[in-house]
Amino acid sequence: MLRLAGNPTHSEVAGVHGSTPFPLTVVLVHDAFTDASSWAAVVRRLQATGLAVQAPANPLRGLAHDAAYLRSVVRQIGTPVVLAGHGYGGAVITDAAADADNVTALCYVAAFGLDAGECLLDITRRFPPMPEADEAVAPAVPTDPDSELYIHRDRFLPVYAADLSPRATRVLSVTQRPIAPRALTARSGPPAWAAKPSWYAIAAADRMLNPTAQRFMAQRMAATEYVLDGSHAVVLSQPGAVASMIREAAGQSGDEGYGQGSSPALPNR
Repeated sequence: MLRLAGNPTHSEVAGVHGSTPFPLTVVLVHDAFTDASSWAAVVRRLQATGLAVQAPANPLRGLAHDAAYLRSVVRQIGTPVVLAGHGYGGAVITDAAADADNVTALCYVAAFGLDAGECLLDITRRFPPMPEADEAVAPAVPTDPDSELYIHRDRFLPVYAADLSPRATRVLSVTQRPIAPRALTARSGPPAWAAKPSWYAIAAADRMLNPTAQRFMAQRMAATEYVLDGSHAVVLSQPGAVASMIREAAGQSGDEGYGQGSSPALPNR
């Protein structure tokens, strides 16, 4: 199992018992069509083991803009940082962490881990199409090519969050945050994963980002792979498994913290 040199063991971690705080911060970067609240159940599990956590708003305005914002957030943190990105958030952490010396590890959750010069569409077009996703995502103003992109409300459950309840997805569909179209075609810079240890949770039932594409990106970055039987919304449907992977990247034991409705991550090493 990969461990980060110098990190304390789980027994040294602060929890509800008031021991010395764990000297590391986890920064969680959300996907398009969601917001930082999508990480809420993961945040609770990480905080319960003593980890400091931040979940900033991802602007979703374009890769260079979003990465610059995240880079500024990370530079203000006075501890080592583990960055975790979901979906499009993976592209943001890949770009933002390339020159961030305090970022010690990267975690991808059904996420884009782009290489230098790649854009999101390069990845999605390289693998068999996901027609349900192509039909579900559309501009708010169909006649305006620069209009922000949304997922049709009636398609949010089957395409984005098939393993969540209809009640939950109805809320998510109306609170979703749009993404600027230019974010899909913006080219990434040198990838942070080329120089930093990485972990990747593959969502095997994903209908937004082809699981084959996820496995390709995980293997390209030589990540520690976890396979979760979940939809693209796996941060919501399996927060215990996602938190466990992030804890492993942070140097904690990764075999605890599964909550109700979560299944354990299965590592491929």
